[in-house]
Amino acid sequence: MKKLVLASNNAGKLREFGQMLAPLDFDVQPQSAFNVPEAEEPYITFVENALAKARHCARHTGLPALADDSGLCVHALGGAPGVRSARYAGEPKSDARNNAYLIEQLQGKTDRRAHFVCVLVFVRHADDPQPLIAEGEWHGEILDVPRGAAGFGYDPLFFVPALNATAAELGHEQKNTLSHRGVALQQLIAKLHAAARA
Repeated sequence: MKKLVLASNNAGKLREFGQMLAPLDFDVQPQSAFNVPEAEEPYITFVENALAKARHCARHTGLPALADDSGLCVHALGGAPGVRSARYAGEPKSDARNNAYLIEQLQGKTDRRAHFVCVLVFVRHADDPQPLIAEGEWHGEILDVPRGAAGFGYDPLFFVPALNATAAELGHEQKNTLSHRGVALQQLIAKLHAAARA
């Protein structure tokens, strides 16, 4: 199997990416296995941050790397929290405080439309001139009261009208199929297949 470094130490992401990339003969390892320090994420777009993380990881390990940058974009807030989703309520990062702060920011606003975004970047090496980039979105609305015990982050507030459920009320497999990360990963897998055939 070919080693691939994931620019994250998130166990959930590692499991998800590992399962979906195994058929392509990739052995996905977390960056912590190579003592890679956290990368800076100074940019205002998902794609720039994901690219910076992927290149950082590849530079430290000499291996192909995969990075994702994800977040929640709320229409009534001009796309916020966006790339600041994990630290929306400040440091230290806290899902509970982020959710409470989001509800507070939306008080009195009738437009509750929002979407999750995931940008995945795969680099063959640190200076790869043609990284593979995939992007997925998942559309829904923001509730005032959290629902569901599964998931993490903003999942308990992210309501999907077509399913009459929040992301935190969905089963693991259903969420992976529908979510922004699932969509982006399917797109990336298609691009990896195409690159392998080229």
